[in-house]
Amino acid sequence: MKSVLKLFLLVLILSFKNGQFSSENESTGYNMLLIGHSFFKPYANHLELLAIKAGLENHSANIVFRGGKNGIPINFWNDSASEEHQLIKFALDQGNIDFFGMTTGHVQENPTEGYLEWIEYALQKNPNITIFISISPFDYPNGNSNGSRPDWNKLALNYGFSSIQELYDYYVTEIIHKEIVDKLREEFPLTKIFTIPTGWATKNLAQMTLENELLDDIDMFGPKSKSIFTDNKGHQGQIVIETGALIWLNSIYNTDLTKLNYDTGFITDLHKIARKIIDNHDVNYKQ
Repeated sequence: MKSVLKLFLLVLILSFKNGQFSSENESTGYNMLLIGHSFFKPYANHLELLAIKAGLENHSANIVFRGGKNGIPINFWNDSASEEHQLIKFALDQGNIDFFGMTTGHVQENPTEGYLEWIEYALQKNPNITIFISISPFDYPNGNSNGSRPDWNKLALNYGFSSIQELYDYYVTEIIHKEIVDKLREEFPLTKIFTIPTGWATKNLAQMTLENELLDDIDMFGPKSKSIFTDNKGHQGQIVIETGALIWLNSIYNTDLTKLNYDTGFITDLHKIARKIIDNHDVNYKQ
């Protein structure tokens, strides 16, 4: 069953310097290249504002976006004639990228496919680059319309887990960390590679909504301003984006969220929720 589950998750992954940066330099922003889809881009965009609020000078991010499966690393790489592929290579060719961030993607037969090619290319002109992977949540929380994907609860039960949180934890640990990050670290032992637990913002806030633990009036589905999900696909509402972006800020810049003077626009203490997610993230996969 576990082997079947692992294969499923490899297909599922949203189907669709040695540089060391110390806290001594946390007032200085980094030059970043960020590539991904719609479960990645909102956090990349919002990081711009949070970097300003955190007093990080010279933060700069080149964001390259394509929706769905087109936004995963291997498809960015394979579509060599596309404008986005050329934009990514052009940015890397300048030789001044500090951080290269990618999203989780389709990795059925070869889990590192796409990541490996981009890292190899990046290192040619950016030998001290740091790599991160933002771990996306599962999509279709209520299942899809044609019935080929069950809702989260059934999905977890189908694979022997009592909750979507248990299944997602297995996915992060066994697929993302062991099958992708560990193998990439073997290929590039002198390059820092870490993960950002972005998807837990969706999972935790959704559960807190079900258990009426949020201080805000938040629906599971609805408008972006007051919902966890904006559509059946599971695109994130603003409360999820705010929390996920705080996770990014701490994961990349080691910003102390307890001292960050930033109003998320929500009564619920999203700084605290983000800190808890970060604290629970495996220290071996932090920056």
